[in-house]
Amino acid sequence: MIAHSCWLKANRLNTNVSVLRLWAAAALLLAWILPHQSTAQTVDTSAEFAYLIDLSSDTVLMEKKADVPTAPASMSKMMTVLMVFERLKSGTLSMDDTFPVSEKAWRKGGSKMFVEVGSRVSVEDLLRGIIVQSGNDACIVVAEGLAGSEAAFAAEMTARAQEIGLEDSHFTNSTGWPEDGHEMSARDLARVAGFLIEEYPDYYRMFAEKTFEYHDIRQSNRNPLLYDGTGADGLKTGHTEEAGYGLTASAKRGDRRLILVLNGMDSAETRAREAERLLEWGFRYFEAYPLFKTGQVVEHAPVWLGDRETVPMVLDQDLTVTLSRSARSGMEVSIRYEAPIASPVRKGNRIGTLVVTAPDTDPVERPLVAQSDVEALGPAGRVLRLARHWIGRWIP
Repeated sequence: MIAHSCWLKANRLNTNVSVLRLWAAAALLLAWILPHQSTAQTVDTSAEFAYLIDLSSDTVLMEKKADVPTAPASMSKMMTVLMVFERLKSGTLSMDDTFPVSEKAWRKGGSKMFVEVGSRVSVEDLLRGIIVQSGNDACIVVAEGLAGSEAAFAAEMTARAQEIGLEDSHFTNSTGWPEDGHEMSARDLARVAGFLIEEYPDYYRMFAEKTFEYHDIRQSNRNPLLYDGTGADGLKTGHTEEAGYGLTASAKRGDRRLILVLNGMDSAETRAREAERLLEWGFRYFEAYPLFKTGQVVEHAPVWLGDRETVPMVLDQDLTVTLSRSARSGMEVSIRYEAPIASPVRKGNRIGTLVVTAPDTDPVERPLVAQSDVEALGPAGRVLRLARHWIGRWIP
């Protein structure tokens, strides 16, 4: 058994011809789309914590102290909203359900929806009160309505965060109010944002609403990017004396969606300016390149003593890579597998790995799976195949 690798570059003569032609065509297409640039693009930010990811290809474009837990302020309200969205999607909660307003919720300071103690408020209004108006009072009403107390709800938030892969998050309240132990990393904030976008697209639209009026009090969404034509459609700002000014934002242009997290900034003006600048940079200096579709045959791998001599290798999901415009000319695509593959082979089993590399970019690896079953030959078939193999080696 030997490791087999097929490279995009044409000077590797042992490359499978059909695969070479496919990848060579892709290389020519990329070269036609973009001019050459000799230097990689770099960027810095005055934010203390930053993270920018292209969600369309799950590619990190920049990060700065992205895994350091810090006070998220009102950006942690995204997790409160997620808890509500999950119940709405499951059918255990409806937009028309109402929750009572406690004195604790009514008295809570900071940004408010201005609910009235003793009243009942619909889930739909509470969601807009949280998303658009950043209402601390609305968060507490939701927390008490769903879990009985804010402390119990915060524990549920923490448990759910761990389940969806938030590694640096812990919640002690529903609002983001400064409190020891209430923290999230920039990467986790982006993960929550991506989860909301991908799992709850119908409800996510609420994050793009610019105003909401409750009890004759109209308030505007605090997300500055909703008003500047960047393509932003969410998500949440945050500010406390401890955390500084922060923003988790998402913008979409064409098929690309970027998520940006900034925190620890010195003013709302700086936050807005930096967010717009970094999103523009992400869209301008990087491009997303679709390489393979789900089920597209990447290679026919030889099979040892199977009822078919080869098995098609495919990806089980679309593959798009995001690269800086200067890095795309150095992109290489390879596949790794042990050849020949032992029979029997089962459809869907992983039998190789596709690897995309480019300068100054982390490698992208995706599993290659068998497109179909290949059964092992019986005794007679094995003898005939081995005989043909050895005869072929000795007779031209």
